[in-house]
Amino acid sequence: MASFRLRYFANPATLRSIQPARLLRLLGDYRDFFASIHCPLPAEGLPESLDYQALVDTFASPNESMPPELLDALFLIDEMSDEEGMEALMTAAASENLELESGDDHSPADVAVQVWLEDREILERHHALKFFKRPKSFEYFQATAIGQLTFLDPTVERRESFERSLDDWFEQKRRGRGSRVLIYEDQNEIRFLIRHGRPFAREESLNGSTVESVCYRPIKYDVVVYDRRVQELRINAALAGEKQLYVRLIGLYFFSGPDCFPGTNKYSLEPLRELGDESLSCGDIDGIEWIKLTEVAFYWGGPHGETEVRKSGDLFASLAARDGQLPRRPRITKAAFKVKFLDSKTPRSVTIRPGNVAQYCRDGDAQLIERWLELRGFIFTSNEQSNEQAEVSLADA
Repeated sequence: MASFRLRYFANPATLRSIQPARLLRLLGDYRDFFASIHCPLPAEGLPESLDYQALVDTFASPNESMPPELLDALFLIDEMSDEEGMEALMTAAASENLELESGDDHSPADVAVQVWLEDREILERHHALKFFKRPKSFEYFQATAIGQLTFLDPTVERRESFERSLDDWFEQKRRGRGSRVLIYEDQNEIRFLIRHGRPFAREESLNGSTVESVCYRPIKYDVVVYDRRVQELRINAALAGEKQLYVRLIGLYFFSGPDCFPGTNKYSLEPLRELGDESLSCGDIDGIEWIKLTEVAFYWGGPHGETEVRKSGDLFASLAARDGQLPRRPRITKAAFKVKFLDSKTPRSVTIRPGNVAQYCRDGDAQLIERWLELRGFIFTSNEQSNEQAEVSLADA
């Protein structure tokens, strides 16, 4: 997140759609804070006298003066206050025997507040699942000893130790404390959603005709996924230092030690040249209907660092129409594909960069794409990795 912005709670219509007594219950623990900013809350039993405009003004520019627990609650509830979030929360409540107020006059925000007040872990868990589905670019880190890693039980004590170590690093980097880690497991993957601060920000804002400064610490969410089947981490984070931090600390707290995921080259795009359109074959993968190559970037190098990009709705079909082929010499630095999954009417994009970077429209696409990449030779074996490193060094010289 570039900054902390509430889409729904900064809208008076959304606030009014929440049952007043329920909204007052959500905010009631923070009476001193609201009084300090000249937005006093009404007494219990008088929720109808809530000052919605004053609340909207407060929620429109949240900052570090707001209690951290209230910031957490507002952010997570706001993120789940849409129709998709409402459906996920109602389904979860039914499956976990959490009784919500009956009736068909509850807005998405009202449902989100109900779930938060009754069982906030349900909302946190489904917020994490919703976040995992957003487009991300991943870098991969393979384990040193395939077949020998054991994932340690993510106890509260182990998670809190992990969070304290994150805080120590982020505080040193002037990003504040307050890291939070949510862990979600299924049969194939263990997913870590890591919340942390970014450098402190100041922005100008208008209060009537007066220019004021809004000070806040933006929030950032990073994603780390451990794939049990191939024993590797894939990480979505902005900074190289953050990625190395997660690799080290996740190894330390949840595996055998800080050095069990050193990270090596994973992907090669040479099958595009070696196999041509046969490299896009996917008939042996349940869940994928077809794959088309839509973009390739070549690095020619030379004194001016020349790069060439070729694009087409179907690049191999375009080449075949004019008896062409991919150039043999330059290194391929990126390839983009359109993939038609059986569960979707619309093809989705996948981008691969040699090394460790793969970008999907949905994190859930990774399993099928990784299977295709492995079967067609886009994923290195351990013996191929060292050879590729040497070839890349020579090509860039």
